[in-house]
Amino acid sequence: MTNWAILSGIEGNLAAYEAVLADIRRQRQPVTDLYILGDLVGLRGDSEAVVRRVREPQPGEPIPQVCTGWWEEQCFSLHGFRGLPDAPELVERHGLEAVKDLWEAVSRQTVRWLADLDFGFHELDCLLIHGSTVGYGDELTPETPPIQLCDRLIRADANTLFCGRSGLAFECWVEPGALRSTVTTLDQTTPPQEQGKSPRRVVGVGNVGRQGSQPAYVLYNPGTDQVRFKYIQHSSAKGFGAARPKHRKC
Repeated sequence: MTNWAILSGIEGNLAAYEAVLADIRRQRQPVTDLYILGDLVGLRGDSEAVVRRVREPQPGEPIPQVCTGWWEEQCFSLHGFRGLPDAPELVERHGLEAVKDLWEAVSRQTVRWLADLDFGFHELDCLLIHGSTVGYGDELTPETPPIQLCDRLIRADANTLFCGRSGLAFECWVEPGALRSTVTTLDQTTPPQEQGKSPRRVVGVGNVGRQGSQPAYVLYNPGTDQVRFKYIQHSSAKGFGAARPKHRKC
């Protein structure tokens, strides 16, 4: 029987990641697959140590399957691997000082390893990705308009989309009454296609290491389709409270 652990946003916080791994080891039903949906690195903490820990799991631990996130994308931009040069999105969100901090936090050798990671994972009827198929920075939340959530689910051709960009833990069901899509190109417009009326959902997996947040991750049983949100008591999180999962039907 398979049991997935899905997490995102370690952001260089090795202690928080170790706390999550310890909780995973305590599960009565063993975790068979571990997915990390990006943001291993960040401005704070020890990003190099986190990457080493992820690459060298201890005996008996599941081997993490890792895809890239928003912070990794900023590293690619800084080091000229791909994307826009000079990381303009990083500067806009965190200022010029962040360029120097991220450059010093992540070595070029590590960036080269990060660049070989997947963009996301399509497993069974699920898509596991940092943002969405639109991009790393696409933040899906319970407040995202239903039509936008439908768009992301249809683009992914998935019944469940697991994402981590927002850092929120939530489960949002989308139940379309009628939904058609069509593709328009310069040459033609394809006939409308029915997308079905089966409920689909977007699951935010929370955040492990973001400063001021309580480490959180998700357990998912593909056999029962059950999602469980896990919150970790971690010393550095004292005094802060993580947002509890929100359940919404759109």
